[in-house]
Amino acid sequence: MKFFDLYRKDRWPHMFCPGCGIGTAMNCFFRAFAESRLNQDKTVFVSGIGCSGRIPSYILADSLHTTHGRPIAFAGGIKLANPELKVVVFTGDGDLGAIGGNHFINGCRRNIDLTVICINNYIYGMTGGQVSTTTPFGYYTSTTPYGNKEYPFDLSEVAVAAGANYVTRWTTYHVKSLTKSIKKALVKDGFSFVEIVSQCPTQFGRRNDMISARQVFEWLKKNSVLHKKAHTLVEDHLDLNLMGKITVGEFVERNREAYTKVIGVRK
Repeated sequence: MKFFDLYRKDRWPHMFCPGCGIGTAMNCFFRAFAESRLNQDKTVFVSGIGCSGRIPSYILADSLHTTHGRPIAFAGGIKLANPELKVVVFTGDGDLGAIGGNHFINGCRRNIDLTVICINNYIYGMTGGQVSTTTPFGYYTSTTPYGNKEYPFDLSEVAVAAGANYVTRWTTYHVKSLTKSIKKALVKDGFSFVEIVSQCPTQFGRRNDMISARQVFEWLKKNSVLHKKAHTLVEDHLDLNLMGKITVGEFVERNREAYTKVIGVRK
């Protein structure tokens, strides 16, 4: 299967803003899916509300577009009802980290056999540019005109602490590493979490003195530091949160038994 066989050409042109990183994320996913030789007829794509929630609309496979914050709950039900299916969730930082936060944490804890891909653009992109749970401290949104005064969630670290089997984070700049990690996540048993930090020039960028997509993209590149190196820096008492760095890489890989096997659901 070629990666472009996954595109639903009848749904084009797409609805994403010019310069949005979702196109890069989709490209990396399609390549990883094709290289993994998974059967698209036995794969279900689930999404919630938000920019990234529209991704399954462009995939030539069965999909379920759910309510805001609920894709992991729906996806878990699908997997338990039919364990033969591969279930992939596309979600955003607002959908996953805010109203869907409890489903996210407990999905990791139960280690449900899902591949969850979160496109984190640091803002509610579709609904007006409001602050999200991942908006960096001090940055501007439509609801934080004087700068965000709340410390953000680190979604990948939350997934590690909650018990996910595989956790990784890359930006849209790290396309080769991102593709490799998505490929690993797709074939890993248990809960796999892939966080993709993505540029949003329309909402996040223009409110934070980055008018063009290229400026946001360069900001992602400049502020990324490998996860292993980040831990070394923290040990040397260098506070990465204050520096506004983005830790990227593979955070954890475990082999805990997946939830469907624990409770005896058979394929």
